[in-house]
Amino acid sequence: MSTARNRRSVISEEVAPWSEIRQLLRGGEAGKLIPVIIPRQHRRLWWLLLLWLGAFALLTGLMLNLSGSDGAVGAAYGALAVVSYLCGALLVLAGLLWWWRSSIAEIEQGTNGVLTRYGAVTRTLDPGRHYLWHPWSRVDFVVDTATEIPYSAPVVACPTRENVPLRSIEFFLKFKITDAVLFVRTIGAGNFDLVLSSAVQDAIRQRGRQVQTERAYDLRGSDVADMQELLNRQLSRYGVRITGSNIPDVQLPAQYQQHLATRERVAKERTAYEQEWGLTRKRRIDSLQMDIERAKKVRDARIVEVKAALNKAREAVAQLLEEQETNAQKVRFEIETRGRSGLISAENEARAQRRLAQAYRDNRVVLQYELARRRLEVGAILAGRAPQPVVVRTDGTGTDTSALSTLLTAQLLPRLTALPPVNAPRRSAEDE
Repeated sequence: MSTARNRRSVISEEVAPWSEIRQLLRGGEAGKLIPVIIPRQHRRLWWLLLLWLGAFALLTGLMLNLSGSDGAVGAAYGALAVVSYLCGALLVLAGLLWWWRSSIAEIEQGTNGVLTRYGAVTRTLDPGRHYLWHPWSRVDFVVDTATEIPYSAPVVACPTRENVPLRSIEFFLKFKITDAVLFVRTIGAGNFDLVLSSAVQDAIRQRGRQVQTERAYDLRGSDVADMQELLNRQLSRYGVRITGSNIPDVQLPAQYQQHLATRERVAKERTAYEQEWGLTRKRRIDSLQMDIERAKKVRDARIVEVKAALNKAREAVAQLLEEQETNAQKVRFEIETRGRSGLISAENEARAQRRLAQAYRDNRVVLQYELARRRLEVGAILAGRAPQPVVVRTDGTGTDTSALSTLLTAQLLPRLTALPPVNAPRRSAEDE
């Protein structure tokens, strides 16, 4: 590694005029980091002299006006009073302008100014223009609080777990000043450089003691969050915060470098052999995959053929089923037609039988009625033709019971029985 890369960063503070603050904070000097600038004070109290002289001239003019008299002496005193007034006004105006101009303090963007009065810190000034009207107020420090300042701290002869001193371990970090007043009052830039350097040295040596010499290169780019947290705990009392850190490079002793070079050569040969074997294996795998793909294509073609044949068979079976269903439907329709016709004929026959039975039943009732009526007629006829008894009362009720009446009765009685009955019904032509 070059000497420039192993060079440790140096943190310091500089005294500079206000016009060079921006350049020093942003660029710094060669090999130096300047987060704090002590402005070269341009405030002078000569404007107080001008104010006192102006006041004296005004008082002189007033005294000349009060002590004036008539004549040439009075005119001279008046002229001197006017001149005194003019000189006093000019001196007072110049003193006020000087006071106004010297009270302006412009703080750069990204920085904070530490304001003191009689040497005591009062407050911090934000970026921008400020007016310090108090004669003994001044900006003693301008602190960069917005920039993340890079810091490089290489550690030489750092021992490992086997107590083998490494040639160097380069540690890189970025820090930021969070509290300007705490930083300048507690430690300052020069002392902070020593404290930060010693803290980084201690942290890196502790980390180096935890690794083996053969694995020292693993420190490059490793996780250093624990180291950053440790440094933040140590530097928080100074108003500084570590924002990032890493280990960019590690240098081993010459013997271990040769050993590692041999290991790297063997590892490279092994890697080359593995790559060659990987290429051969990949070539074989590719050929096998091509055969597999070819077999898959053949299988897919046969599957397509089988599916086509299966579809044809399904179509034939479907067509046959449709034909069978059509025939079955025709047979079903014929059976249903026959059944319907048989059912209709049976229903008609049953209806005819029912009507015939109804007619037979009606005819039978009519016949029975006619038979009963004829029986009644025959009975009536027989009753009409039957001998009628003649009651001849022979009791002693006052009737005639002589022998003559008895003889007449005996003669008339056969005649009476031979006559047809008066109320005998006659058969109509329809009944006959």
